[in-house]
Amino acid sequence: MAEQVKTSLRVAVIGGGIAGSTTALHLAEQGVDVTLIEQSDGLVNGPPICHLHAGGNLYREISQQQCVDLLKQSIDTVRLFPYAVNTRPTVIATPITDSNDPYSLLPRLSVIQASYQELVSQDPLNAVLGEPKQYYSQYSRAQLEALQDSEQPQQPLSHDEWMVPFAKYVDLDNLKYPVLVVQEFGLSVFRLAASVSLTLEHHPKAHLKTGCRLEDAHYVNNQWHLSYQPKQGNKQQLVVDYLVNATGYKTGTIDDLTNQSQKRLVEFKSAFITHWQNSDIHWPEVIFHGERGTPQGMAQLTPYSNGYFQVHGMTESITLFDKGLVASQEPSSQPKLPIELEAKITHGWPKSAIQQRTQNAIGHMSQHIPTFAKATVGGKPLFGAQQIPGEDPGLRVADVSFTDNNYARIELVKASSAFQAANKIKHQLQRLYHSEQAADVSIERSHPNLSALTFEEIEVRAKALARDRGYPEALAIKTGTPSRS
Repeated sequence: MAEQVKTSLRVAVIGGGIAGSTTALHLAEQGVDVTLIEQSDGLVNGPPICHLHAGGNLYREISQQQCVDLLKQSIDTVRLFPYAVNTRPTVIATPITDSNDPYSLLPRLSVIQASYQELVSQDPLNAVLGEPKQYYSQYSRAQLEALQDSEQPQQPLSHDEWMVPFAKYVDLDNLKYPVLVVQEFGLSVFRLAASVSLTLEHHPKAHLKTGCRLEDAHYVNNQWHLSYQPKQGNKQQLVVDYLVNATGYKTGTIDDLTNQSQKRLVEFKSAFITHWQNSDIHWPEVIFHGERGTPQGMAQLTPYSNGYFQVHGMTESITLFDKGLVASQEPSSQPKLPIELEAKITHGWPKSAIQQRTQNAIGHMSQHIPTFAKATVGGKPLFGAQQIPGEDPGLRVADVSFTDNNYARIELVKASSAFQAANKIKHQLQRLYHSEQAADVSIERSHPNLSALTFEEIEVRAKALARDRGYPEALAIKTGTPSRS
């Protein structure tokens, strides 16, 4: 049995990114009165989100436990936001320039596969990444060469079918073997933003305050007294029982405002939108491993519809930036990015910088996929800064921390951790303000307003969000296998 949160409870969530929006949605669906205060005009409008990280396979340097944690969190994310998922696998390739052996990844993949099987055995609804026995596959060079003469079907389903474009277009001479394929899916930031926006805009327990900035916060007699300033009109007052700081890379500013100090890092990152005309080929996501920060840093190709691809290159000429990783300095909890990086977040990018870095990304990817050199700039970058709690820049799993003053601080490194953070806050509220008992229900049944949305209405809103934010509609369109009905 799980305790319900008392329905008279009032909660304010500061920040409408993936963390704040998911938390506001989750609490509202449990009957909590939630006010979400977001400085920009829309929700989930922050750093690039493009995949689940189901098993942490993009990061061979993180611990096995973090991989297992990311697997569980990603499964919950798919169940919560099924229509935000692009269902296609991810290929993990090791270039001959890389010092690591691809065989070293296999023991960890076996552990992740066993963990997935256990989760599915506990609850068949967890089987959102396909059959556990098919969680990953490995390919020798001979197997890939045998696929070169194959025609990919209109709707690829098996790993063999998804591997056809990889076998045809990747320079196989430059790789170590085996090449691995895992059931790591894509995540559309625009369909995710549409899902939370459509739910919260009409939810009877949610009060959206977009275009509003928190100005002041005082904790008096077990309540938070807040002042926020809309873009137009007079300053508004709000009194709540509980305060959630979910302001992304600006989390430290609210910590400073509320006297809740915390050490953290902030890192500025970007991913680049390219267009590569390659007919009706359905690409998997592809990761070419490499040492971060070197000219041979990891290259990541994320497919969207209509020939659009998002590219990461873990070099300082593409995704990473000189002095782009900064730490907080006492007495403030807010790390300070260099002025030029902060200006990109607040004012956008110069066209010359977009052109140069996107061309760098195209060149980086064409080392592995030679014909990708024909790709062109497809739009402005997806970019932003993310916070990392503590002092370990390699941390990939983080969610929420609590203080004694009815205050929670969400700090995500990966979007898939958002629902776990929201759920932990719900349980914290249950401990503080519990009332009657209620039976446990599934993720789907405990979010009736979200679950009532159709894929069609989500995609229509997602396309509009992409256009409004200056991105190609293709980034909002479903790719991969058909959506769940």
